[in-house]
Amino acid sequence: MANDLHTGTEPGTSVAGLLAGIVNDMQDLFKQQIQLLKHEVRRDVQETATAGAACIAGAVVAAVGLMLLGFGLVHLLAWGMDLPLWGSFLIFAAAFLLVGGMLVFVGANKFANFKPVSDETAEALKENVQWITKPK
Repeated sequence: MANDLHTGTEPGTSVAGLLAGIVNDMQDLFKQQIQLLKHEVRRDVQETATAGAACIAGAVVAAVGLMLLGFGLVHLLAWGMDLPLWGSFLIFAAAFLLVGGMLVFVGANKFANFKPVSDETAEALKENVQWITKPK
């Protein structure tokens, strides 16, 4: 019949159709990588929040215990060495400030090396953006 006429090329097999398919696939890949990046960031934020909450709770409990221990040691030093109470407090305050300063320094260095997004995801996303903006 006249409706069954074949021209020799199937629709979508032209060069323009193939290029359109490639562009659509690139867009889909880019969207998927954006979703992956969002998922990784969301997961990292949740893990960081959970770890942070546990660290803060532990730090508060440890701080109370450390304060009580410090008061006890200050009074022991004042009693044992026959020092005035204020002198014992100064000695312990200096020791705690020194240890606290070192811990802050170590923590700041660890945060400086923190990478929330994996290198593989960031590199793949960068390559896709370059390929989309400057196709060869």
